[in-house]
Amino acid sequence: MSTPILEMRDVSFAYRGERVLDGVTLAVEAGDYLAILGPNGGGKTTLLKAILGLVKPQQGEIRVHGTTPAQARGRIGYVPQRVDFDPDFPIRVLDVVLMGRQAARRLGRGFRPEDREAALGALARVELAELAGRPIGALSVGQLQRVLIARALAPEPALLLLDEPHAGLDERIGPSVWELLEELSSRVTIVLVSHDIGAISRYVRSVACLNRRLHAHPTRELTPEILEATYGCPVELLAHGQPHRVLSPHENEGSA
Repeated sequence: MSTPILEMRDVSFAYRGERVLDGVTLAVEAGDYLAILGPNGGGKTTLLKAILGLVKPQQGEIRVHGTTPAQARGRIGYVPQRVDFDPDFPIRVLDVVLMGRQAARRLGRGFRPEDREAALGALARVELAELAGRPIGALSVGQLQRVLIARALAPEPALLLLDEPHAGLDERIGPSVWELLEELSSRVTIVLVSHDIGAISRYVRSVACLNRRLHAHPTRELTPEILEATYGCPVELLAHGQPHRVLSPHENEGSA
């Protein structure tokens, strides 16, 4: 039986004494496309930071490819929720994508021809190879998001992490990013966090719900029971366009 690409065992983490992750246990197999959903403040971004080794859990263990997050960092691609670029900063698209190769370079070492080749290949995978020489400030919001995904793909990771990859994208652009990720999931294991339940049900292969504690779900199908366990109140699932209640009556109605 193969070792999962990502394993978390009883992981807990607190900021200034406030518990953000509570006994999280999760196994992600190679080739999976997992979405983690949950409310704001539920620990989703902290979970990704723990996988990256940017925060150290006070309890539990995390293994990526059988080793520690710090040792595996060169094999993990990461797309943060927000990246601010000065539109007037003189940097090209290719240079931004090359930054994804930096983790594999020693301090002070320049990029090699194979780094440039990998960066151009990553741009081709997100269908932006023709924009390699364009200034980053000349891109649309959707193009910039694809460039950031290319940057995460440049080191040819085994695991790709994304924090709210559709955030800030309008309804015309958002679907194209989901479709891109679905195509990429055939080549790299993906874990993303999102609050977009509709997109999750259409594109991913499995779901986990997080609100300090993790409720894993081995398929893409979401049930009212797993959402109620996550959000702490009754939830009704809706088909798109159906005009009826999202939430059942409960004692906290009107406080949200």
